[in-house]
Amino acid sequence: MIRLDVPVDPDRDTATQWLRRELAKPDYQDDRSLLQRAWDWFFGLFEGVRVPDIGVPPLQFTLILVGVIALVVLVAWWIAGPVRLSRVRRAGGVVLDEDDARTSAQMRAAADAAAAAGDWSSAVIERFRAVVRSLEERVIIDPRPGRTAQEAAADAGVRLPALADALRRGAGLFDDAEYGKLEATGNDDRVLRELDAAVTAARPEVSAAVGAAPGYAPDQPAPDAPGGAS
Repeated sequence: MIRLDVPVDPDRDTATQWLRRELAKPDYQDDRSLLQRAWDWFFGLFEGVRVPDIGVPPLQFTLILVGVIALVVLVAWWIAGPVRLSRVRRAGGVVLDEDDARTSAQMRAAADAAAAAGDWSSAVIERFRAVVRSLEERVIIDPRPGRTAQEAAADAGVRLPALADALRRGAGLFDDAEYGKLEATGNDDRVLRELDAAVTAARPEVSAAVGAAPGYAPDQPAPDAPGGAS
């Protein structure tokens, strides 16, 4: 008996010839462009669909239907995309909650604990909060409920211009971790630690409008005014 289920295993040249013969069949010949094929496929979806008798030619009705679908898709994308993100930006960014009475030292401890546990996002969030709380404790910026991270960075940058860029970067990392839901890394934690140390060591600049004597720093006692009691 001759077995009919023996698998066919042609060599390379034979397989190539078979493939060419198959592709030469009329079924595979299509001179339409890719755009034309996509257009024909889309309108083919409506074949067999009964068009309501509203006095509009089928082609125009189809185009109107396509426009309505495109409009719905655009509105859905707008609601799910830019509008949603803008709401997050408006609602997010607040550094310190009004009921958060912790000191900067307590926030640093929370950041250290999160970093030790490998929770870099929490470490970044708590570390930047500690930076802002420290700025408030040192009266470099005034306490303001609802202040965003970028606002805190901008306010502190006026008094600490050498750290303005670092403060903005730290605010960006805070926003990404807290409101952008992006996972922070150990390097982000290192950046925030360096920012915290730099802010702690920095002395704010006092503008002439403040009326301070040359060389006066807010962290030091103010010199006696001329003619004051000794």
